[in-house]
Amino acid sequence: MLPRVRHTAAALAVLATAVAGVTFGDAPRTAGDAPRGTAAEVTALREGEGRDLTVGRCIICHSVEYIPANAPAMDRAAWQKSIQKMRDKFGAPITDEEAKQILDYLSANYSGKSG
Repeated sequence: MLPRVRHTAAALAVLATAVAGVTFGDAPRTAGDAPRGTAAEVTALREGEGRDLTVGRCIICHSVEYIPANAPAMDRAAWQKSIQKMRDKFGAPITDEEAKQILDYLSANYSGKSG
């Protein structure tokens, strides 16, 4: 799991490290293995408009595995509250427009709680 970060510069450094495929304490990999905790996880989320943005912003602080894991308990309002918490409490570098796009993606693809 990537550490939580509060500053944009630090967050971008963490993302750059993840995208570069640096692993921490993992077993050696072959050339075909995708490293865990990196942008390679994009394939773990459902196709849809906003997926790449969602992965790009969320992976700065945590694995995208949290999205499908939390989906059964989430609806649009819960995702909105979660996104706002990430911005306000943890300093996630997400603009208002990006937050809307991420919310649209999550509510369309990962809302398991019936309204």
